[in-house]
Amino acid sequence: MTEDNKGGDAPGRSYRLNDTVITARPLEPALYLVATPIGNLGDITLRALETLAGADVLACEDTRVTRVLLDRYGIRNRPCPYHEHNAGEAGPRLIAALEAGKSVALVSDAGTPMVSDPGYRLARLAIEAGLRVVPLPGASAPLAAMVGSGLPNDAFFFAGFLPTRDKAKRDRLGEVGQIPATLIFFESPHRIGATLTAAASVLGPDRPACVCRELTKTFEEFRRGTLAELAAYYDVDDRTVKGEIVLVIGPPAPPAAPEQADVDGLLRQLVENLPAAKAATEAARQTGLPRKDLYQRLLELKAGA
Repeated sequence: MTEDNKGGDAPGRSYRLNDTVITARPLEPALYLVATPIGNLGDITLRALETLAGADVLACEDTRVTRVLLDRYGIRNRPCPYHEHNAGEAGPRLIAALEAGKSVALVSDAGTPMVSDPGYRLARLAIEAGLRVVPLPGASAPLAAMVGSGLPNDAFFFAGFLPTRDKAKRDRLGEVGQIPATLIFFESPHRIGATLTAAASVLGPDRPACVCRELTKTFEEFRRGTLAELAAYYDVDDRTVKGEIVLVIGPPAPPAAPEQADVDGLLRQLVENLPAAKAATEAARQTGLPRKDLYQRLLELKAGA
């Protein structure tokens, strides 16, 4: 690197790290789905910078938002808009560029493309046309919220935005509420109080949750508690909430084991019409208890009788 290339933009496709300008390598023709920071611009990956600088076409939701990121890293590539309002027109043009052998990079305003944004439509068009699609992993608000919440992360379900109307919201919470996984939602700061009140009513007041606000930004906040506690905090008339929010709700508690007397009654009822082995299998299906244990208990009941 010569002195002439330090401290400023290098000619052609390049990006800047501190005072060093790095030339981006050529990209193979493909649709690159590039994750960008959700707040802190330092969360960009080196691979993402090289792709944003080296792509033949750079598509984004809002050119003004993306321009802030590009300017931070000295990237001259000029972005073009691709969002839900122009996807019908811009999508085919981007596919045509791919079919012409161009490399196309797609970014959302923040986070990973295709997560609650119109990138899904473009990726589907590319796949249906037999074109290569390359994901570049990076920042993700749902994952950052989940790991920061402290709630179980062995299984999770991302449900995007909840409906705005109360009945539709409650219906949706009822649909996903019994999934044996941590639930993750995007929510508006103006609706978080009402959403927590609805969730406490539908899912139960004692279910653990976390309101994750302004992730990776200066005023990042994780407020943890039960749904009832969080609803009481946020659902007040004079509570002003600002910033982007991810709501994380812990999985439902496992069902209580049935009483032994109830299990015995079920086994006696089933064995009246079924062979012992099939009665044990059906009892296991209904109770969730191990079939082997149920079969042994059925033999004990028969011996006692």
